[in-house]
Amino acid sequence: MAAETPICEFGRKAADFSLPGTDGRIRTLADVRGPRGTLVMFICNHCPYVQAVIDRIVRDVTDLAAHGIGAVAIMSNDTERYPEDGFEEMKRFAERHRFTFPYLLDESQAVARAYNAVCTPDFFGFNADLCLQYRGRLDASRREAAPDAPRELYHAMCRIAETGEGPADQIPSMGCSIKWKEAG
Repeated sequence: MAAETPICEFGRKAADFSLPGTDGRIRTLADVRGPRGTLVMFICNHCPYVQAVIDRIVRDVTDLAAHGIGAVAIMSNDTERYPEDGFEEMKRFAERHRFTFPYLLDESQAVARAYNAVCTPDFFGFNADLCLQYRGRLDASRREAAPDAPRELYHAMCRIAETGEGPADQIPSMGCSIKWKEAG
């Protein structure tokens, strides 16, 4: 089921985490934090919205590093019901797409809940003080990459790196809803 992110809660503080990465290391927010901002992304392997733009995500994160923006991707789906998002598949996905950023497993889904993540992809752009400044989309792409789409996330994060503030107008991200574990 497709879901849309809510509007940005400007100033909301980033939630800390300690999660295992596909590189074999445990990562925290401090480990991925950039000197001028931090991008926290919730993605998964099987979502067609993520698959349509994953190469653009890698490109933008790589380019943002030069602006002092740190980045991390977190996978929070229920891997028992969606084994294609399991840890071994995450490793293959990160390798195949040449991730330049940590890809972490949120098995308990506590981090997704702390961020109020709703879909994949879901982007949270924080300034140097770890205050939320962007909760929008990567670009105009949906289930297919939009040709020549303006780099909305990239430009918003560059602005955050330069001024500490994100754009007032943001278009929500759309993607597959996070696959929550059944209560019980």
